[in-house]
Formats: sequence, structure tokens, C-alpha cells
Amino acid sequence: MSTVEWTAWRPQSGEPAAEGLRERKKRLMRQRLSDTATEMFLERGFDAVRVSEIAQACGVSEKTVFNYFPTKESLILDLGEATMAALRAGLGEPDRSPVEAVLRILAAELSTLTSWTAAQDDPVRAAARISRFGALVRSTPSLRAYHHDMAERLAGVAAEILAQRTGMSPQDPEPQIAAAALLGLWPIQFRSLRKHLDGVRTPDQVHEAVTADVRRAAKLIDDGLASFGSHIGPAPSMPTKRP
Repeated sequence: MSTVEWTAWRPQSGEPAAEGLRERKKRLMRQRLSDTATEMFLERGFDAVRVSEIAQACGVSEKTVFNYFPTKESLILDLGEATMAALRAGLGEPDRSPVEAVLRILAAELSTLTSWTAAQDDPVRAAARISRFGALVRSTPSLRAYHHDMAERLAGVAAEILAQRTGMSPQDPEPQIAAAALLGLWPIQFRSLRKHLDGVRTPDQVHEAVTADVRRAAKLIDDGLASFGSHIGPAPSMPTKRP
């Protein structure tokens, strides 16, 4: 089964510098499973596709699929762990403001997507497929629920790190509302992508427009966090051009 390399624009947790043959085989199988599942879900709908069908299309057992992905939903929504790792690393740096850390993560995710779009033979068709991906998630209750649960996990991790940086408890209202505000920048980026990824704008134009929207929202959050602990500093201006 020929599929689009969907995982190419969904940021991964990173590949080891010296990847062994076994690790490479596992990474490629994980990518194949996710890409195949995504293609089948888009073609027929999430609920209409069984995990056993995905396994058969990839020439593996259903058990093998679940060895790589704990749930059917994680086959398509698999960037949460990468975002979690990026949040832990970024928010944990004492010399970087929380807003700056989140903007850098979002900028990397956006650059991955727009670079992938620009590299396709037909960027307009690629943009349309990404829009269909977003529509699939929004229209599928189990995917929305999975996405919501992951967002809550991310907010919990952010609150813990922010509490550590300010000497507070993660249960205090300040780190909780700060974490919720920071995680709120992801929906801003998703909605802006939905608006600007229209098949008319070039990938560079999409990147610039989405970045501008995210920075406008981040400015409000940064102003609000200015009084939240001595370690919370202002965020520097972020680049508007795609690397």
C-alpha cells in the first residue's frame, strides 16, 4: 500500500546520532504503521478502520501494532510524547522564559510542517491533505477525547516545572493558570493553520501568517506572566521567516 509520509511533518522525539540496525528497523516500522493508518483513516474514516486491517496492510500482526502504539488513537495522534519531551527540556531551562520556550517548540513544529509542504510535488494538494487530517481529528469524538487528555497531561507537566522554578506547589493557582495559558498557544497555532493553509498562500506565507498570530497571543500571555516569579522574564522576538 502506497502512503504519504505523514510522520514527516509530525515532529518526532528525535533519532539517535548512532542508530543501530535494530533501532532503525523499529523506527521505520513505527513510521510505516502510523502513515498507513493515517491514510486509511482519511480514506474511510477513523471508526470504519480496524487495527487488524492496518496490521494486514503492513504485513504484521495486530499484536505488533499495539507493541508500537498503545491505542488506536495514538496511531494518528503520536506527537504528544515529542511535545512532552520538548516542554520538559524547554521550560526547565532557567535562563529562558516560559513563553520563549513554548514559542521555540511551536516554531519548530510549524517549520517541520511548512517545510514538508514546500517539499511536496504539489504543495496545494499537500495543504489540502493536512486540512483533511485536522478535519478528521475534529470530527471524531474518540480522537478529540484523546487529544484533550494529552493536553491535560502536558498542562500538568508544565505546571510542575513552573512550580519548581518559582518555589510554589503545582497545586497553587499561579502555576496552574500559567501552564493552561501556555498550552493554549497550541490551539491558536492549529486554528491559524486551518485559516491560512488555504492552498493559495505559499508555505512561506503560511509560516509568516501563523507565526504572527501565535506571537500576538504570546504577547498577552507574556505580559500576564511578568509578575509570576522572579525567573519569569520577557520573551524575545521570534523569527518570522521559516529556517
